[in-house]
Amino acid sequence: MNDHIRFDADQDALLLLDQRYLPLREEWFACRNTDDVIYALQTMVVRGAPAIGVTAAFGCYLASREVRGKTDWRIALKELLELIRTARPTAVNLRWAVERMEALWRANEVVELDHLASLWLDEAKRMQLEDEAINRAMGRHGAELLSDGDRVMTHCNAGALATAGFGTAVGVIYAAVEQGKRISVVANETRPFLQGARLTAYELHRSGVEVTVACDNATGLLMKKGLVDKVVVGADRIAANGDVANKIGTYSVALLAKAHGVPFYVAAPMSTFDLDCPDGAHIPIEERPAREVTHPTGESQITPLGVQVYNFAFDVTPAELVAGIVTEKGVLRPPYTEAIQRMFGK
Repeated sequence: MNDHIRFDADQDALLLLDQRYLPLREEWFACRNTDDVIYALQTMVVRGAPAIGVTAAFGCYLASREVRGKTDWRIALKELLELIRTARPTAVNLRWAVERMEALWRANEVVELDHLASLWLDEAKRMQLEDEAINRAMGRHGAELLSDGDRVMTHCNAGALATAGFGTAVGVIYAAVEQGKRISVVANETRPFLQGARLTAYELHRSGVEVTVACDNATGLLMKKGLVDKVVVGADRIAANGDVANKIGTYSVALLAKAHGVPFYVAAPMSTFDLDCPDGAHIPIEERPAREVTHPTGESQITPLGVQVYNFAFDVTPAELVAGIVTEKGVLRPPYTEAIQRMFGK
């Protein structure tokens, strides 16, 4: 599955498969300007760190088209890029994508706006192709961690829908299946937005991989019953010491995995590592609207009026709970500070 993010040259627009409506219906959301891109990022039309990065890259191109005709287009463009960069605080791929476009601009500082737009569109397409290739490389490395017959738990959605194609954590599962291994998946529903129940189950079932959806609070029981052999999750940011920010609930899964002797793995590309962030305490955690909790179906309210809500979108899993981090360069093992530094050639 790699057609959920696509650029339509005829419309000069980025078309996104709107993940808010899956799995019941497939609708497309067209991004034609910066406001559209920011709306898509903030309302979860598109989500998942690598997919956010690719979307932001195309967003930079759309921003360059938006400032045409302005005499101070350079200033206006920088302002739009900053809006894209800060649309969501936790996923470092968003910042990474904008900074990659800014570096290309600096390298071609004297070019005219139309030329810059062309360079950025080509770069966004290149980043999309690179991401799928990176995911497939991660899959090959991570598949070696899975054995024939494994029952693998995953949390949130780290599949093709969260990337440009193939997936990070779910890509590891796909790669193991392609190797002929019999793998079944437990997809945690992942409250409150239900990315596991709606999205992971959708794409695994569509791909013919055996998948069972479980309530988030069933994790401990399933592990105690021996129904989970491995856990593989994605990441939205990995600090320099190996602490991992991922969808809310991941930390609890990691603690339960540790208590039951279940290996807990993370799969993420190098673009998700933030070497400027020393540890998980420095990762900003996004708080999302209370309505996602109070109105889980979008209609009926399930909480009393006036009751406050915690809706942290992410939590941080300490590095000591992580058995290995799967990247396109291979599987990192503790101590992670040194392993991460080596991977980046530091």
